[in-house]
Order: sequence, then C-alpha cells, then structure tokens
Amino acid sequence: MIEQPNQPNSTSRHNSPVTVLGLGPMGQAMTRTLLAAGHPVTVWNRTAARAEGVVAAGAVLAATPGEAVEASDVVILSLTDYRAMYDILGDATASLTGRTLVNLSSDTPDRTREAATWAADHGAGFLTGGVMVPAPMVGTEAAHVYYSGREQVMEAHRAVLAALGTPRYLGVDPGLAQMMYQAQLAVFLTSLSALMHATAMLGTAGLKASEALPELLSFTDSIGAILRAGERKPGVALDAGEHPGDLSTVTMMGATSDHIVETSASLGLDLALPLAVQAHYRRAIENGHGGDNWTRIIDSIRQRH
Repeated sequence: MIEQPNQPNSTSRHNSPVTVLGLGPMGQAMTRTLLAAGHPVTVWNRTAARAEGVVAAGAVLAATPGEAVEASDVVILSLTDYRAMYDILGDATASLTGRTLVNLSSDTPDRTREAATWAADHGAGFLTGGVMVPAPMVGTEAAHVYYSGREQVMEAHRAVLAALGTPRYLGVDPGLAQMMYQAQLAVFLTSLSALMHATAMLGTAGLKASEALPELLSFTDSIGAILRAGERKPGVALDAGEHPGDLSTVTMMGATSDHIVETSASLGLDLALPLAVQAHYRRAIENGHGGDNWTRIIDSIRQRH
C-alpha cells in the first residue's frame, strides 16, 4: 500500500503528478522542488528511510517501484547508473506502457541509447537528462538541464521539467544529453584535480589551502574570458580546422607543461595529471605542429594512441 503524506499539498490537484525514483541528495532536491511547484509527487527508494523528509514535506511513499510508476505519467529517475534502472523496474515493466521515463542518472551515451530502446520495447517514452547544477541549486534560476530524445515527448512534459531548471533540448538522439553531461563533467572533474594539484604544489611552499584556493579560484573564474578573447567566437576556428599560432603555440604551452612536470616531480607530488597534459603537447610537437595554436592538441585526443 502507498503511505499517505503527513502534509498534503493543497495545490497539487491543479498540477500533473510526478514520480521520482531514487532519493539521494539530487532526488530529494528534485522532489522538494516539484512539491514547491505544486505537483503531487510519489517517491520510491530502495532504502525507505531516505524518504522520511520528503514525505513530511508532502510526497507520497510507494511500497514498490510498480506502485510508484503507476502513480504518474512522468517518472523521473535519479540513480547511480542505468543498471540501477533495470534492477528497479525489471519487475514493473507491465506498468511502463504509455508513461515517460526521464532518466537523469549518469552513465555512457551508448548505455543511454540502449535504455531508450528498452523503454520503447515496453511502450514507454524516454528522455535522457543531465542536471548541470548541484542538488542545492535545483529549481533555482541558475539551474539548467540538458535533454535529448523524441521532441514530441520533450514538449509534452516541458512544463513539468522546467520546475527543475531551464530545459535545454539537444536533439532526438538519446545519447546527446548524456554526451553533453559527460563532456561538461570532463571539464569539471579535470579542473577539480588541477585545483587540488596546484594546492598541493603551493602547500609545499608553506601556503595553506585557505590562502592558495582563493588565488587559484580567481584564476579559474577568468579562464572563460581569456579563451573567449582569443578568437572571434569560441570553436569557429576549430570547426574550420584552423589553429593560428599568433597568440600562443603548442611549443610554448608544451614548455610550460614540461616545467609543471619538473616542478611537481621535484616536490614529490603525483605526476598522473601533469604527465597526461604534457603528453598532449609532446604528441602535437612530434607531429610537426609546434608552431600551431595550443588547440592543435585535439588531434591526438581525437585519435587515441
């Protein structure tokens, strides 16, 4: 049986119901945001205790995934990966017909495409999504979510999804949103590792993290402006296969990467990150592109060695 909420939402009857499967920090944030927007929300989580807070806020706790799916036409999944979707919904496939699964979990684009086919085989619509803000920012003006899948499905549920953040539709390929999500996180995670590497470097000179990070973060804030100032529009030269070396060259940037490796080695730091960066520039130089812009390193990234 479905457990009734402790505090029913009086405005929920005016809005379409939504189901949320998975109540980690992101799932809980989405549930609270949807409740605040007036949507009746049914939830399910493998560990039921995680639902206590959102049930107190007005959500309905389903006893099984099947009950949760049957409560709404839109089912949002916030899980560890796509394997978890199959594990959770494997016994509830009969309930999927006519509903839309909006999977906001992280995985590979290929697994996302496979999941879209699986959903279609069970009569369900499918949207892939990538939430590009942390849980506390869900539903704020700064929030945006990338989506891909059939456009008709996207438009049918745009109003519901807009409560979570501005929807940015990329196209019909279910893998596109996942690709964008992973690409954004490739920049994010690499930047986080770089920040910790730089903080460790400065720490060997006696600077505390509380002294180093403000300076480093100030620089990271300026990187976008620096890159935008380098060409008429970011990416245009890359698309044209142009790598003009008038402002910076592979050789110059490669020398810098050498210095970072040497400095890190002398300090006894882990070399995984600086060696990876150095390898990009060395391959470009070996291929005769030392005089080109640093963007030339994309060649060896595209052609994995």
